[in-house]
Amino acid sequence: MNIIGDVEGRTAVLVDDEVDTAGSMVGAAAALIDGGVERVYACATHGILSGPAPERLRSGPIEELIVTDSIAVPQEKRDGKIKVLSIAGLLGEAIHRIHGGLSVGEMFDRS
Repeated sequence: MNIIGDVEGRTAVLVDDEVDTAGSMVGAAAALIDGGVERVYACATHGILSGPAPERLRSGPIEELIVTDSIAVPQEKRDGKIKVLSIAGLLGEAIHRIHGGLSVGEMFDRS
């Protein structure tokens, strides 16, 4: 794994679509730490967290992992490092807009 750019002394944020066994994410975090990063945070849309993922995250260098509840994360897989955010409001608004013939895309328009 290679780091491109100067990361020494910085805080890194890893972003991924899903975290399954957490091997890639923890490996990337370790590479960043080896490159001089001081703190690593991570986020992903889907927290699958299968097999060794909870232990890898618990013992690895990631300070906090934030995932959504698009996939249920059982309480026994959570610890102080894993935070789960609800997407209920987002889905509710999308359903409301679709039902009313409104634009779903406007929910994400930042202009």
